[in-house]
Amino acid sequence: MSSRRRFLTSSAAALLASSALPLPTLAAAATTSRSDRLTKLELVPLRATERTAWLFVRVHTESGLTGLGEASDAFGFAQTTKADATRMTGQLDAFFGLIVGRSPLDIAFYRQAGLARATAGGLLAATAYSAIEQALWDLAGKILGQPTYQLLGGKLRDTLPVYANINRATQPRTPAGFAAAAKRAVADGFRALKLAPFDGFKRTDFPNPAQAKPVLDGIAAIAAVREAVGAEVQVMVDAHSLFDVPLSIEVAQRLEPYRLTWYEEPVAPERIEETVTIRRAIKQDMAGGETLFQVKGFAGLCRNNAVEVIMPDVKHCGGVLELTHIAGMAAADGVVVAPHNPSGPVSTAASIQVCATIANFRIMELQWGEVPWRGDVLAPAERFVNGHIAVPTKPGFGVTLNEELVRRYTM
Repeated sequence: MSSRRRFLTSSAAALLASSALPLPTLAAAATTSRSDRLTKLELVPLRATERTAWLFVRVHTESGLTGLGEASDAFGFAQTTKADATRMTGQLDAFFGLIVGRSPLDIAFYRQAGLARATAGGLLAATAYSAIEQALWDLAGKILGQPTYQLLGGKLRDTLPVYANINRATQPRTPAGFAAAAKRAVADGFRALKLAPFDGFKRTDFPNPAQAKPVLDGIAAIAAVREAVGAEVQVMVDAHSLFDVPLSIEVAQRLEPYRLTWYEEPVAPERIEETVTIRRAIKQDMAGGETLFQVKGFAGLCRNNAVEVIMPDVKHCGGVLELTHIAGMAAADGVVVAPHNPSGPVSTAASIQVCATIANFRIMELQWGEVPWRGDVLAPAERFVNGHIAVPTKPGFGVTLNEELVRRYTM
């Protein structure tokens, strides 16, 4: 018994000694964590473009601390409206009601208390649930004076490779328009990019889908992008689950000369058997899973080797901790992780904390080029250098909102 007591005492001392914080600060943080309570949640909706709105979530404690999360992209491909923001507020209030008055460190309690509602409520509920979970991890880091990644086990890398999603920044949506956007992204330093050039396709409109103009135009756009950026830049293609199995395979075969890094979701990722059939018939790597929820949502893709790359989104998959669990499960099946993130800068800040820690991380997505002021929404500003972003060292996610821009662009 005395040996065990000495071991526990020495282990605790070693943990405190390894912290960058002095012991009095740690003691103060521990006291704060015991006494502080969650008091309020607010939705901060910013209008970025006619189509895009970023729905930031800010959770407050009675001591004045705040934590950030993001709840964007829960409404499909249509424009996000004020009515959508109101719907999200209703979901957020229901989840926050489960933990108001509790310690912001009660993350496990929150995850269990809200799980049934999040599972049953579809993408809208899953996104609201995930946003609050993100904010709690931001708060936990601030309370303990550590970057969130330290609370997840520590970082494995100081910078993260990022690819530019050029889809929303492309106008006109023609082969020439996609090629021009790709060139601009490469000029900004990105060495990997993604486009979704088939969004005008509706399979039921054409007797021969493979000859439909949107399909042919999409293939031409990919050819134009490859010619514009050269052989060394990675090019990924998102088909947004628009195809069936035969068309998925035919399009992939037509795209072979353009050496895609991956071919993303030609069919919905829940359709495991169909995804496996496509993967076995084509040469490109497959990727998918952007709106799946929890580990069990990704298990079929990984256990059946349906894709080489999974794409959990911190906004939809259950949040920060769930993303780490998903990555661990994927690693056991030899699958790499490239988090989905066609979102605002708060989602990026949360994703960075996870990507810094997971061994099977490959690359992270950035919604590039929508508005010139995107990076300045955060303080310190979000900045990418040569297609990489630095992992911050400040507590929590390491960022706050730029209140001037929030006031200017609030919906």
